Amino acid sequence: MTNNLDLSEEKNWLSLKKDLKNSVGDSAYNNWLKHLSFISFENTTLSFSLPTKFLRDWIVNNYSDKIKSDSKKYINNIEVIKFVVKPHGGRIVPGTTRTIKSTDNQWKSTLDIRSNQQSSYPNEFGAPLDPRFTFENFVVGKPNELAFAASQRIAEADNVSFNPLFLYGGVGLGKTHLMHAIGWKLKELKPERKVIYLSAEKFMYQFVRALRYKDTSAFKEQFRSIDVLMIDDVQFISGKDNTQEEFFHTFNALIEQNKQIVISADKSPSDLDGVQERLKSRLGCGLVADIHPTTYELRLGILIEKAQKRGVEIPAKVLEFLSHRIISNVREMEGALNRLVAHATLVGTSITVETAQVVLQDLLKSSNKRITIEEIQKKVAEHYNIRITDMHSPRRSRSVARPRQIAMYLAKSITSRSLPEIGRKFGGRDHTTVMHAVKKIEELKLQDVNFNEDIELLKRLIDS
Repeated sequence: MTNNLDLSEEKNWLSLKKDLKNSVGDSAYNNWLKHLSFISFENTTLSFSLPTKFLRDWIVNNYSDKIKSDSKKYINNIEVIKFVVKPHGGRIVPGTTRTIKSTDNQWKSTLDIRSNQQSSYPNEFGAPLDPRFTFENFVVGKPNELAFAASQRIAEADNVSFNPLFLYGGVGLGKTHLMHAIGWKLKELKPERKVIYLSAEKFMYQFVRALRYKDTSAFKEQFRSIDVLMIDDVQFISGKDNTQEEFFHTFNALIEQNKQIVISADKSPSDLDGVQERLKSRLGCGLVADIHPTTYELRLGILIEKAQKRGVEIPAKVLEFLSHRIISNVREMEGALNRLVAHATLVGTSITVETAQVVLQDLLKSSNKRITIEEIQKKVAEHYNIRITDMHSPRRSRSVARPRQIAMYLAKSITSRSLPEIGRKFGGRDHTTVMHAVKKIEELKLQDVNFNEDIELLKRLIDS
């Protein structure tokens, strides 16, 4: 390709944009680079504009090298790439390196990236937001409603009464999803705010690199100029005293400036091992929101939403089967759905419960290893204050028969045991007795909200 083409010509600019899309992929291009506009090329300086400071900083940190590389296919003597923040409707003067103010005072400073100069401290800041993780794609239920409401408040309200927001729960329950959703909503509603999401591991990695390059002042300046800081999996810094020390000071600096902090972990602040007491105290001084294990209804709702997003018709019985059988976390459940759909598409088979049992055999087995019928019987007996022997006895009084039916229902819902196998574990009862118990409990769950909540509580106790 001939070098030094005029990018102000529409066909050349469209060609460069096409190259950028091919380089970074459709998703990254649509999220970030489609907002890029060409300004000018003068005296070896190539200038672009972006509508917000957030977008500019993100592109500078993540895509400037790629933009420079692709631009050199059209212009060979680029020495400086300049990214200027130009608000919608603003006016820009080509070739200017000064900070200029428009009539509505919305001009921001420019930022130069020089191809022949390197900062002593590598500028790798934050992590990208996943476009799949938005509030619209988050299925809300009782186990996560507090965490969801608090996250929405941070993203939408001008003033929030709690700081930090501390989200905690097991793997795959939605903590990361909510943090990304906060980021996307802030980007939509308040694009001028500087929002950074990253893992605690990356925070530590950047701190170590700052020490290595002897430029901790740049590190401190980066993290203390943020409007909203989101740190995922903070348990990773357990036992890492130097990182905890720096995180503690960063935390205090942001709180003193009324900047919002969102933290996630697998445990509550008070239960984090290897974390300094003063940091535990700080982490717990705002709103601590526990995300509980999913209920059957929530899992079913998530699967229905995932299936609709994929545009795939999944029989209700299959979704119900997966919701009953895969209870560990949402990621595992989504992975199971993806495997099932892929198998049906590639092999050309219909999606049925029988197909799911074959295709997901390894996943279902690994899930079943954790829970036995004996464990279910023990938990149910303790919950209803009856003897474990009552699970096998011929007694038919309601105080014994109902807990026994519940244990049969849970054995059918949670384990992969057949009806005859379950019946044998309950004093050698017939499989029709188990079928009757399962049907009866399902009817009671629909009729009585409190009864339904009691069953879900038992499921969580058994799975914990």
